[in-house]
Amino acid sequence: MLSGLSLIDSTGLAILATTVTTLVLGIVINFWLRARYAALEKEIRHAPDGEASFSHPALSHIVREATEAAGRSREVNAQAIIDDCFQSDLRPLLLAERFIRSATGLVIILGLLGTFYGLTLSIGKIVHLVGAETTGATDVAQGVSQGLTNALSGMAVAFSNSLVGILSAVILTVLGILSNVSDRRTAVMVQIETYLDRIRVQRPGASGAPDMASFGPAIALLDGAVARFESALKGFANTTKDFHDFNAHLKDNVQRLSLTFADMSDSLKTQLVTFGSGRKV
Repeated sequence: MLSGLSLIDSTGLAILATTVTTLVLGIVINFWLRARYAALEKEIRHAPDGEASFSHPALSHIVREATEAAGRSREVNAQAIIDDCFQSDLRPLLLAERFIRSATGLVIILGLLGTFYGLTLSIGKIVHLVGAETTGATDVAQGVSQGLTNALSGMAVAFSNSLVGILSAVILTVLGILSNVSDRRTAVMVQIETYLDRIRVQRPGASGAPDMASFGPAIALLDGAVARFESALKGFANTTKDFHDFNAHLKDNVQRLSLTFADMSDSLKTQLVTFGSGRKV
């Protein structure tokens, strides 16, 4: 392969150099990102239980935002705060992480670019060789030899770029499996969220544990509401009892009235009979 590099033209060498540069940058950035995330994780892991001052501005920003959110509300979305601070304060790290994820596809594309460029160059030289007019056997032999050499240079560009691109993609893929920076970043974010939960628990009045002093007025209001409810129930019971007594008295009155009407009816019948007998006499 190294001996075939002498046949590659400047454009092919530039494509090869770009592919190798992308490979080297992918490896270097991968280890650099792991070192940065490891430093963040080490600092947050060795932080004291209370609120601490951090050397990294992103960690200080996250803790400050979480503290202010805890002062405004008991429910703090720590994950959203961490994501927002990472997007604003660690933008270069996230950009480098996106480059690592795209590096594998990029070296494959560069390899294909060099392959098609070399094949196009080789086919063009072969077509020129076939169409060339020569006079004499010596000129024909020299023309064919020179044409084949030029054609092979194009094939060297094609296969060299393909080999380098595929080899770079394999290296970056294996590196991504053994050293995944996305998983490292996720582990750091989990450590930061755990730290925020720990300092919220230890801070009075801003943790998930209730502050008993703040329950005094609420309990007093609840007692008053219960007392008013009991009074309303007693009033309703008395009203119901009055209705029951009224219904009982009403029944007795109706029965007495019914007996009175019956007696009056009998008396009227007797009077009518007596009156009728007197008129006949």
